[in-house]
Amino acid sequence: MLQKNPLTFRSRLLLLQLSLHCKVAQQQVRSCRPASTASSTRPAKTRTLSRTPQPGTAPNAIAAAPAKSQTNTAVDRNTKNVSAADDHTPRPLSAPLGLREPPSAGQNTGIDPRTWRQRRDDFLNYDKHLERRASLTRQVAKPFISPPTLIRAPKALYFPNLHGRTLLSPSADTTPLLRGKTSLVALFCGTWAERQAQTFLGSPPAPHPSLAPLLAAHADVLQRVDINMEDNALKAVLIRLFMPSLRRQLPRAQHARYFLVRRGVTDVIREALGVRNGKVGYVYLVDSECRIRWAGSGPAGAGEVDSLVRGVGRLVGEGRQQQDPRRRGTVMDVDTAVDGREGVSSLLGHSPRQVATG
Repeated sequence: MLQKNPLTFRSRLLLLQLSLHCKVAQQQVRSCRPASTASSTRPAKTRTLSRTPQPGTAPNAIAAAPAKSQTNTAVDRNTKNVSAADDHTPRPLSAPLGLREPPSAGQNTGIDPRTWRQRRDDFLNYDKHLERRASLTRQVAKPFISPPTLIRAPKALYFPNLHGRTLLSPSADTTPLLRGKTSLVALFCGTWAERQAQTFLGSPPAPHPSLAPLLAAHADVLQRVDINMEDNALKAVLIRLFMPSLRRQLPRAQHARYFLVRRGVTDVIREALGVRNGKVGYVYLVDSECRIRWAGSGPAGAGEVDSLVRGVGRLVGEGRQQQDPRRRGTVMDVDTAVDGREGVSSLLGHSPRQVATG
């Protein structure tokens, strides 16, 4: 009888792959052979003359420096690019954030109108993947530093409408909630980003000590809105499972102000809101017309909470004036810049002096 081959099909396949890898490695070694090997065939006299020290030089010094290889040039070029990309120093916010068009309910629901063929073509598009990779490499720890004063209303841009679910409703929009009140909006994705936003606003149910008096005294015109922006389907399911625990932690009044947004946050919206790093928490001060008048990112720095408190006091005063026209014409100095940086304030369209309202 013929004896069966002890090697199975899988073993033969592994041996074939191993042999192919060995051949590829040998070709790479031959192609990467250093240039000194080729120069070793030169006569010994030529090598001796090239290494003979010149008069007046050290015995170990070589007259001609070796030429710089292409590999070293590429490494140096990549090092420069990496050093420029790793410069994560945050800079002051120099332009208003938001969209130019006013938001409305029903926008940015996340419904994709593309066909399956278009989705497949976009998925197989290599250029779009490169753009996505480039956008991820531009992410920084703290994208910007908060402005010391409010952005003037004529120059302020609008906070977009976001569609998601709250602790009370399975479907809700942010625009009807924001319109008509001054809102402290916390935008985050994940626990780490949420804790960064809490350095500005405080951890629920206890607000920040600097904002607690304003929230308690002006609850009819001032509110806090939390937006958990989670595009990962599995994490979103876990957050929905823990929603009963969130209801127990948050006050009942905050149940309609805690959003879980899954879709609709496009790259255009992220760029408009200054969300360059999705793992960082963001805070926006939105007026009654859904305009972004102040913004903060990452953990709160020195003076950023103070500028936020001043801005909240000013917007609350404007809201009170809209309710009571007899209070028009009063002078408010709650947004006076403590450091007097005229350049940033004038760039944002605001002067760090007393502002006469009305």
